[in-house]
Amino acid sequence: MKYLRAVNKYFWKYKWRLLLGLIFVILSNYFRILAPQVTGYVVNTVEKELTVQARAKSPVPVSADAKMHNAANQKADTSNYDILVKKFIRKLNTTQRTFGQKVAISGITLLLLAIIGGLFMFLMRQTIIVMSRHIEFDQKNEIFQHYQQLDTAFYKSHSTGDLMSRMAEDVSRVRMYTGPAIMYLANLLATISFSLYFMIRKDALLTLYVLAPLPILAVTIYMVNNLIHRKSERIQALLSKLTTNAQESYSGIRVIKSFVQESAMLRFFSSNSEEYRKNAIGLAKVEAIYFPSMGLIIGLSTLLTIMIGGFYVIHGTHHADLGTITEFVIYITMLTFPVSAIGWVASMIQRASASQKRLNEFLETSPAIQNVPRAILQKLSGNILFDHVDFIYPQTGIHALKDFNLEVRKGEKIAIIGRTGSGKTTLAQLMLRFYDPTHGSISMDGINLQNFDLPGFRNQIGYVPQDVFLFSDTVTDNILFGMDRKIESEARKAAEYASIDKEILHFSGGYDTLIGERGVTLSGGQKQRISIARALAGNHELVIFDDCLSAVDARTEKEIITSLYEYLQNKTAFIITHRIFSLFEFDRIIVLDQGKMVETGTHAELLAGNGHYTRLYEQQQKSGGDRETRD
Repeated sequence: MKYLRAVNKYFWKYKWRLLLGLIFVILSNYFRILAPQVTGYVVNTVEKELTVQARAKSPVPVSADAKMHNAANQKADTSNYDILVKKFIRKLNTTQRTFGQKVAISGITLLLLAIIGGLFMFLMRQTIIVMSRHIEFDQKNEIFQHYQQLDTAFYKSHSTGDLMSRMAEDVSRVRMYTGPAIMYLANLLATISFSLYFMIRKDALLTLYVLAPLPILAVTIYMVNNLIHRKSERIQALLSKLTTNAQESYSGIRVIKSFVQESAMLRFFSSNSEEYRKNAIGLAKVEAIYFPSMGLIIGLSTLLTIMIGGFYVIHGTHHADLGTITEFVIYITMLTFPVSAIGWVASMIQRASASQKRLNEFLETSPAIQNVPRAILQKLSGNILFDHVDFIYPQTGIHALKDFNLEVRKGEKIAIIGRTGSGKTTLAQLMLRFYDPTHGSISMDGINLQNFDLPGFRNQIGYVPQDVFLFSDTVTDNILFGMDRKIESEARKAAEYASIDKEILHFSGGYDTLIGERGVTLSGGQKQRISIARALAGNHELVIFDDCLSAVDARTEKEIITSLYEYLQNKTAFIITHRIFSLFEFDRIIVLDQGKMVETGTHAELLAGNGHYTRLYEQQQKSGGDRETRD
């Protein structure tokens, strides 16, 4: 239960709805609990009427003492009833009504009590269950918002399927606690309280006898619930694993098909699914034994009521009558669902606790990258300083950058060149503050990146990632992603700079064409150019291109470079690549190797130096890689 304290804030938020729901629970049970008393009165009335008719036919006269005894018994029959039932019986007895009329009115009264109790039960569900839906809505929003605040390192160590499972399946199980479990718990407490109160008032000893099996029920609940809790945690973990397996298979379906691994992936999924099935069946078996056991114990209580009450009536002891037995049987029947639901409610709470524990693991995870107090919101001009920057990836321990120093002034165009794994992409991620340097510092316009307001800072940087990601949305919305205004003319202007405008106009819906998941309906080059257009649409002072031309042909590459050169006038730009663009006039070219800056200078200076850059250039020339010179 300690894990479920995290949802108490939602109960406080919806406290009036919850309070009203609990009031409806009490009122519903109050009117339901009057029915056994009215029924007991009807049974005793029928019994007395039959007795009177039998004696009227009997030749033996009834003595005055017997009449007084019968009157005393009739008075005692109603002395322990609820005040409303007393008033009803008093009014019914004081009016001149026939026996048939009394029974008919009592029947109508029972129907009215059922309707009133049902009405309040309807209102109870409309308040508490609806409240749980509001809590589910709020909790999903809280989790999604928290997911977005978590840093890049978190997402590298957690699978998408697990994140989705926690947000969907685990939140749904917590909703079962905030709604049905709370409602049924309040309902069973109200039913048990009302029933015990009137049962004890009617006959305390008989109540003790008929409820004797319930301590066995309590011990059983305690033992079984611990087992259910352990099994629930295991099942949730397996479900998360299964979801992850399915999600990765769907996302990588083209790779699976290209390597003809459908059967292997099916075996892997079936293995995980089988483990989940076995654990789920194990839990179902526990519950299958548990709930019938509850029914057996309730059945024993009913048998005890009839047996012991019958002995009382036969021997004329404890002022018992047929009405008393009838009332107790109805009370026990009313207790059947609440008592058997104890295990159900406990199971829901245990499952919710296991799910909330999983949710808390993420909700209590603080992002390593976050705003400092009094973060600075300032317009960037494009001056950047790397001061003895070292960076080691926390998950792998890879030393990606080593003592990196660089000063870039506003408007400079910088190329970052190096082989795969040399630290190029790491530089881009550090500039966007996806990570903080392990040692050293990065500042823009003289301010350390850690002191900037994160959203305001990143909003001023145009970024083309190495792994292009497009959303299942229109072309316009993908290009203008992150911008408040969605004007097609602005999207077209950015697309022209990225040399993709003409191709978009040939799409079936033009700029309103829906792109499939992750841009699956587009070619690799089209995806890259739309991603470039997205970075250019914001007219940022700083733009970072991370290997963004690897999937375009030579002619398109020339067009893009020419357009970029025009667009990037007076803007600071970093172009990260493993190839050499000899047509683009960079202010400086930085050559990285194993995380270190090994060379820096212009294209001509580096070729004259006959070092790493020269060897990369010659190797590119031999393989026909200087695509700017080819058509």
